[in-house]
Amino acid sequence: MKHLILKKTRSEDHSTSKKYTIRYGDELNAEQLQAVMHDTGAALIIAGAGTGKTRTLIYRVARLIEDGVQPETILLLTFTRKAAAEMLRRAAHLLDGRCEAVSGGTFHSFSHGILRRSAQHLERYGFAPNFSVLDQSDAEDVVNLLRAQVVGSPDAEKRSKRRFPRKQALFDIISTSVSCCKSIEAVIKADYPHYEQETPDILQLARLYETYKRRHNLMDYDDLLAMLLRLCTENADLRRELQTQYRYIMVDEYQDTNQLQHDLVLQLAGNHENVMAVGDDAQSIYAFRGANVENILRFPDAFRHCAIIKLEQNFRSTQPILSLTNEIINRSSVGYAKNLYSLKSGASLPAIIRTDNEQQQSQLIVQQILELREQGIPLAEIAVLVRSGFHSFDLEVELQRANIPYQKFGGFKFVETAHVKDIIAHLRVIANPKDAVSWNRILLLLEGVGPRTASKVIDALTDGVVSLDAPQNLNALVKGDENIRRLFAMLAQAAANTDHVGEIAWRIIEYYRPILKKKYDDYHKRLKDVETFGGIAERYRSVNALLSDMAIDPPVESVEDIAAAPKDEELLTLSTIHSAKGLEWNTVFVLWLLDGRFPPVRAFDTVETLEEERRLLYVACTRAKERLLLTYPMNIFDRESGMVLSKISRFIEGIPEEFADYFQVSVE
Repeated sequence: MKHLILKKTRSEDHSTSKKYTIRYGDELNAEQLQAVMHDTGAALIIAGAGTGKTRTLIYRVARLIEDGVQPETILLLTFTRKAAAEMLRRAAHLLDGRCEAVSGGTFHSFSHGILRRSAQHLERYGFAPNFSVLDQSDAEDVVNLLRAQVVGSPDAEKRSKRRFPRKQALFDIISTSVSCCKSIEAVIKADYPHYEQETPDILQLARLYETYKRRHNLMDYDDLLAMLLRLCTENADLRRELQTQYRYIMVDEYQDTNQLQHDLVLQLAGNHENVMAVGDDAQSIYAFRGANVENILRFPDAFRHCAIIKLEQNFRSTQPILSLTNEIINRSSVGYAKNLYSLKSGASLPAIIRTDNEQQQSQLIVQQILELREQGIPLAEIAVLVRSGFHSFDLEVELQRANIPYQKFGGFKFVETAHVKDIIAHLRVIANPKDAVSWNRILLLLEGVGPRTASKVIDALTDGVVSLDAPQNLNALVKGDENIRRLFAMLAQAAANTDHVGEIAWRIIEYYRPILKKKYDDYHKRLKDVETFGGIAERYRSVNALLSDMAIDPPVESVEDIAAAPKDEELLTLSTIHSAKGLEWNTVFVLWLLDGRFPPVRAFDTVETLEEERRLLYVACTRAKERLLLTYPMNIFDRESGMVLSKISRFIEGIPEEFADYFQVSVE
């Protein structure tokens, strides 16, 4: 298999060899120009962070049309409808309205359109032409309906003490199996090993789900792609029709494709092989959604000839930031070699800062943010990025104390997570025994307690018939329910020791742990959140002070939407790295660069998971335009592993001083 790697040269300006409306040679750098002028055959554009990949796609659409390619024969596949529409709008503005006739959209919208047009082919697979599409919520509800047929009624499940996956986990198993082209057994073994003994019943449920969809003429999102791939594979006439219609295919963010999407691209490419994949293997961070980095790494092997063009000039960051990010990613054992460079020299090196503990890390960041604000850097140009949502909980408390307004993206804010809200509800009834809302929440957590029983208890509490100090009337009220008595006893013991807030919180957490395990399939992840809350509670001298500090504003749904919207109030950005991809700020802080937290302990198991964590750090660092600060606290006890974490992240360990300044925080 021959790979043609195109390198930057001092060759002629292609745009002068033919008369174009757009002066491509003046508008693009050499590598971008090579990509835009690529004509036929496969091409892989390795577009490093901030190197103008969107601009390159837009100009290539315009160039193809200027060369006489019919817009309807160009297919632009992206991961959001908004991205496709924006690219075609910009291409039309660049050239003319012909660009808007290009076929553009997501994999799912494209597949849906083809299936509607080819409805006559579907009948042999059990679907009528007027099939309906299930969104994820609807699909989960169908799975839940069928779940009862497999495990019996909820009461029967409780009596047997059986732990069978809930609807979200079941649907995720089925969906991952389809989108990643893996067997259900393989998915369970890899991602849900605690359910391996339930594999036969999960397989039965998956079969029932397929039967149900056909009986009711329904497809879910995965079916749209899977069915089109099946039609292309098994129907030669349709396959040739699609290959003839779409002569030029461009796919954005190729590192995020799953196996199903990759196979579909290869079917559409056919013998003409006019596929341009654009992406960056170093930014492949969505394996949990089914993305397969091997798709971009092995893309050239799928074609007879494939040109590889690298975009390495970064237009976002200063050179010192890029030198550090190059050092981080070039330590990887896999991927395309690349060396990002910038014409922005920059005055300072990135900083790697060690603190004594988590609270000092939070206080340092708040202090730095206030100093940056005094220097004229708007809060909107500052971001704090974290590996996981719970990593920012302590910082949120410090931001609130300092009255620094912020918006958090990627998961819920501290008190908006259901499991942390459960813990806080227990604290609230200790602080205010007549808090009916909190009582209702914690009573309904109990096995065998429904709304009617909860209402009885709350009425008795409100009327003074029952209290934490006098629970003796509970027996007559709830017919001796042991779970309710246990709850009252725990709360009474906790309330008797209100001077030690940390002890109260840990008592509640220990009581809540078995409830958490029964309530959530991903309890091991949620347990980390409530343990973090316990650590924060230890710093408080009163329950009321803790509850007051936990009164945080509700989260905003979409970081991209907010970034694009006008801002009435200047806000700091607090985000997970996954939610920050594609965005940029003047100054970026990356927290918890501590081995065991970033990367997390669970990532140590395989090379693949460890390398994705490295790429995640690379994405975080390349969001910074002028300032980058990496922080890590020392001597952190990790309850999940039972270890004290005290080593700097392996991803930045030993970074030479020519790439970063090292600091140790001291208290004056």
